[in-house]
Amino acid sequence: MSELAKKVCMLGDFGVGKTSLVARYVRNTFSDKYLTTVGVKIDKKTVDLSDRIVNLILWDLAGEDDINSLRMTYLRGAAGYVLVADGTRPSTLDVALSLRQRVEAEYGPLPFVLLLNKSDLKEQWAIGDAEVEGLRQNGLWVQPSSARTGEGVEDAFKDLAIRASS
Repeated sequence: MSELAKKVCMLGDFGVGKTSLVARYVRNTFSDKYLTTVGVKIDKKTVDLSDRIVNLILWDLAGEDDINSLRMTYLRGAAGYVLVADGTRPSTLDVALSLRQRVEAEYGPLPFVLLLNKSDLKEQWAIGDAEVEGLRQNGLWVQPSSARTGEGVEDAFKDLAIRASS
């Protein structure tokens, strides 16, 4: 069975849950404490896809309102990326979509998933179903997720591992 290593970058605004999603996926843990990522934090998760083993090297990049040229270099060699938006803050979806445009302008189309995180906070949810459906109709792989409960996390990373390694 073949074994591959694939770099995947976590992108999104400050406080959307990138680090928490990585912690949920890699260690199956969640913490309410907010820790700002400085620069980049790297984790690894091995995914068994039955016909191949994929070692996802997860680059958790510091959140930002607008990715700058220095941060763009972190994406060099990436096989895919995870865009993260906070479903309780619609402006973070705009940031995620802007980051996607910048990544595509710099590196061309790469496999990605768009996670609308914090789905456990339904009473505070601010991104409408029509908006999500519009994103899907435009070909985006969009999934609600919750680093707190684990909803959607495993599926999103597995799908990305499949697409990034084929």
